[in-house]
Amino acid sequence: MLAVLGSGVARADEADLARAEQLISERRYQEASGVLSSAAGSNGQNATFNYLAGRAALGSGQPEKARLLLVQSLATDPDSVPAHLALGLAYYQLGMFAEANIAFETVFRFDNLPPDLETQAEVYARAARAYLEEGKRLLWYGYAATGIGQYRVNSTRGTNALGGGDRRDTFYNARVGGGFNYELPDDYALDASLDYRFRYYDNPGSRNDADLRWRAAGSRSFGEDNLALGVRGRNSYRGNGNYRNDYGVFADYRHRIDPDNQLTTGLELRRRRYPAALPDRSFSSATANIGWVHALSGGASSISIVASGGYNFATSRPDGDSLVYGLTASYDFTIAKNLGGFLFGMWEHDSFDADRYHFHPDAIDQRVSLTRKDNLYEVGAGVVWEFVPGWTLRPEILYIRDQSNAVAFNYSSTEAWINVRTDF
Repeated sequence: MLAVLGSGVARADEADLARAEQLISERRYQEASGVLSSAAGSNGQNATFNYLAGRAALGSGQPEKARLLLVQSLATDPDSVPAHLALGLAYYQLGMFAEANIAFETVFRFDNLPPDLETQAEVYARAARAYLEEGKRLLWYGYAATGIGQYRVNSTRGTNALGGGDRRDTFYNARVGGGFNYELPDDYALDASLDYRFRYYDNPGSRNDADLRWRAAGSRSFGEDNLALGVRGRNSYRGNGNYRNDYGVFADYRHRIDPDNQLTTGLELRRRRYPAALPDRSFSSATANIGWVHALSGGASSISIVASGGYNFATSRPDGDSLVYGLTASYDFTIAKNLGGFLFGMWEHDSFDADRYHFHPDAIDQRVSLTRKDNLYEVGAGVVWEFVPGWTLRPEILYIRDQSNAVAFNYSSTEAWINVRTDF
């Protein structure tokens, strides 16, 4: 008798879950909550029940309740893609943008997103809603930006020696791009992206810049992890009809340690090929990196630190092959709704392995045999203001400094610009 009664209860619970799922698909969240409340007693550890209850709470404007239920669902079924995306939406509704991005990135692979937390979370949230509420598997995004700025070549030993120190140019820039993420069965996905950048200088003596970047990869999410394997490249205009081409293969891994922390690692094998006019600059590289993202201020800000290292080889450069390593750090923050910003810094050290003659770093018109060593620095900052939905105003500044014991490779520039950008 007990067995018969138990099977009857199970069938009733299954019917309730099926009915709740149908109501949620129709966005009748309050009714779904009512159906689920009658089955709550025997389903506390049921991953499907907790997921549906979380979705119902999310649709009813109760993101904190949804977060707790979705955490319970993932504790039982950690591979559930819908539960990870719904959890990201719960964090997004709570204004915890850093935690939302970490949760979304256990599933999504979107490239070239802007460096501010709120816009990133908005792009991810739009895709998550399309997947959960509309059943879409092909998820896409796009962006366009344009603006005006000034580029200054600062005075250094290298730029002065070449007659280009302390030069200022006004420029106009444009950028368009986008990509897609196609969710396959069994937690697999395909993604691809294109990013085109153009800069026009009003000084006839300056070279205009054009740059096309592309990426294609396959990935799989499992629990709190996501692994991607793919190819990517870059085509850059170098003047006089010549282009530099980069292409390579990469592996990228993400692990969500907890709601506030993400670990990233990556490997890449790449070839950089210069045009025939600059054959001695071409080289190949093998690099690895490891990074950490940490949410701060209740998700209103985050810090990111990435350490990298590798080797440049198969080169005809007179300075030979080189060992390279460096560190990148960024701080993304939200000041208020629709207002945020970012800071970042980068350092890279290149140590070459061949002695050759260069101009002496401390003596005028004197040459000396030395092994070239470079230190490259970049520091930048920006503010992001969403003045109407989907449109942001972005003033930014970037300082670059290349230091070398070989005079010709010393360089410095400062760029400042203001862009209007739309993400859709």
